[in-house]
Amino acid sequence: MAHLSEAAIAKITDICDRYKGERTPLMMILSDIQKEYGYIPLEVQELVSEKTGTSVAEIYGVVTFYSFFSLKPKGKYIIGCCLGTACYVKGAQQVIDKFSEILGINPGETTDDGLFTIDALRCIGACGIAPAVSINGKVYPKVQVNAVPGIIEELRAEGGDNL
Repeated sequence: MAHLSEAAIAKITDICDRYKGERTPLMMILSDIQKEYGYIPLEVQELVSEKTGTSVAEIYGVVTFYSFFSLKPKGKYIIGCCLGTACYVKGAQQVIDKFSEILGINPGETTDDGLFTIDALRCIGACGIAPAVSINGKVYPKVQVNAVPGIIEELRAEGGDNL
């Protein structure tokens, strides 16, 4: 826990205390921490363990099981490429490969400038508009490989200077 600031420790303690009366508070605590910081590193898991009495192993298991939790910081733009059956059949693998090629990262990684993270998703429920890509919750329908460079340029122009 040596890496956490006093302010972070106080905030995380406050989040844990918020759910003291709940029977099973872990998911709510982790969700609030993920929203606050964007990821849940081991030091934070240790603090949550100390505050809740839940083992670090159990907390780590939850954090690594659910895809919406992350052990590492994510980029400003989280590009989720659906690889569910309908999207895959319509060329989603080539779309995610193009994002990876242009950004120089693999799914699950973040660019060095902290701008982009690529996530491979199983199904986002947008089968009728396959292949679908989700960027920070906005769904892009029927994304073709040749559209990927333009999407990245648009995002860089929109937010690259705000970091």
